[in-house]
Amino acid sequence: MTLPDLSMDAARAALRGIEGVAVDTEQDTYARVVWNVIAEPGDGAAGALISAIGPVEALRLAATPSDDDWSAARERWAPRLRPDAVRGALDGARRSRARLVVPGDPAWPSRVDDLGVHAPVALWVRGRTEGQDAPSVAIVGARAATPYGEGVTADLSAELGGSGVSIVSGAAYGIDGAAHRAALSAGARTVAFLAGGVDRAYPRGHEGLLERIADTGAVWSETPCGSSPTKWRFLSRNRLIAAMADAVVVVEAGWRSGSLNTAAHAATLGRALGAVPGPITSAASAGCHRILREYGGVCVTSAEDVREMIGCSPEPEPQACAASIGGEGRTDDTTRLFDALSTRVARGVDDIARRSGLSAAQVQTHLGLAHLEGRAVREEDGAWRAVRG
Repeated sequence: MTLPDLSMDAARAALRGIEGVAVDTEQDTYARVVWNVIAEPGDGAAGALISAIGPVEALRLAATPSDDDWSAARERWAPRLRPDAVRGALDGARRSRARLVVPGDPAWPSRVDDLGVHAPVALWVRGRTEGQDAPSVAIVGARAATPYGEGVTADLSAELGGSGVSIVSGAAYGIDGAAHRAALSAGARTVAFLAGGVDRAYPRGHEGLLERIADTGAVWSETPCGSSPTKWRFLSRNRLIAAMADAVVVVEAGWRSGSLNTAAHAATLGRALGAVPGPITSAASAGCHRILREYGGVCVTSAEDVREMIGCSPEPEPQACAASIGGEGRTDDTTRLFDALSTRVARGVDDIARRSGLSAAQVQTHLGLAHLEGRAVREEDGAWRAVRG
């Protein structure tokens, strides 16, 4: 097991020509590239060690034989700790002009930090990294999609994208590809996460689609350039799709679909989770029905359902004035309050006031009455939602 030279001069030389490397961070950045090569995606032992002592010292400890808590992990890392493997990954990045992004970089997608010790040690990207603060929805589903599934996906993706929501998916055939294509057609930003290196189009038939995504959005991977997708890497990739989104929507999925793995990550991370219902006789929708029943997913029938899941529904349309007993046109304050509330997404008093046009004090008063009537509930964080009638 040979540890590469980790000096600052050696790190600068090794990273020469790699886009995205900040000055005076080369040593830590190079160490993260080495970790990126030797550890599989989501390796919690690597994440915990790096978090505890930093990537450089973590590598030195990993390369030092010892009978300690890291012994089992060393056995996983040792076969890959070869300087030629690190050089190969960097050469592939130069050829494909992939950018390296590490924690602390302005381009680092901070949402993935929610994965804790299972967060990536580094990421590779082709395309544009700006716009990451925009609302984001992951749309995923079966590769063997039906025309129904692809049609629903196209409608959701185009309408959400047209309203400023970024669309995240995995660039696979079927639902993923339909989501990306519809977003591109709507002029929206779309982001793809690959299970292999960003220099290798997968599936091969989506090479052109991935180029189009990189032109206006981004193609990401946490595996180094030259890496092949594997079953494990697909499953591990799914946690990044879930982490990068404010909500995950599964459009079509079989009973054991990999999309359920993405849904499970979304639930673990506290992301909003929804599924599109299908015919009860359709095996292609059995996984979606399972999400609705077992995961408490939101039943998604329109883009507005998804916008409500992430708390960015459009402002309510001005309500027609109702005639009061005195004959003067007025808008009933209680109606305005409930127009601003949601049964699915809890909202704060200020947000409800903004949506309803009432003052915060008026909102507090009407919420108190609605609570006494059992028509509204207050969550532990102080936000409110309506009770289904």
